Amino acid sequence: MNEKSQHIYPTESLKLDRESKEKQLNQHSKVIWMTGLSGAGKTTLSYAIEAELHKMGYFVQTLDGDNVRTGINKNLGFSDADRYENIRRIAEVSKLFVSCGIITIASFISPTNEIRRMAKEIIGSEDFIEIFVNAPLDVCESRDTKGLYLKARRGEIKEFTGVNAPYESPERPGLEVRTDLLSIEESIGRIIDFLLPFIRRE
Repeated sequence: MNEKSQHIYPTESLKLDRESKEKQLNQHSKVIWMTGLSGAGKTTLSYAIEAELHKMGYFVQTLDGDNVRTGINKNLGFSDADRYENIRRIAEVSKLFVSCGIITIASFISPTNEIRRMAKEIIGSEDFIEIFVNAPLDVCESRDTKGLYLKARRGEIKEFTGVNAPYESPERPGLEVRTDLLSIEESIGRIIDFLLPFIRRE
């Protein structure tokens, strides 16, 4: 080993801590975990919230099926094992974003309490904010722009949540938003008001 290589080694002392990154971004980083049936409004609300927080000066990253399953999780299918691994990877990525001081919105059906508990344990309970985007099944089906519910009813999609696979409502979500009773604007306002105390630096 030459003299130069002796000085190249990993050291914790060189790493910037999370507090320094949060201070630079002027925010507290959290994972906002949006759960609910397909068609409940998770994705619509997630990107609207990201845009609203951005206008307020916050630095936010949204993760959803479109940008995760076409990239880091494109090798996964929809078996129980693959769905579990999908959420596990999302939780690990979210944890990395939080450690960088970034507010992260994770918008995924994540249909069982067990799978959401797993995500919460990976991320850390102090950084995990669960929001239940709730709408009745018939309302979600009426919003089915991609025709997924129709295909599931025809048997073309197996194990589709809400049709032939169960969805377990969160036991104690941080916030529940009934998108069948509230407008998009009302839903966004309610979520933003709920989040600000968690992410604002005094």
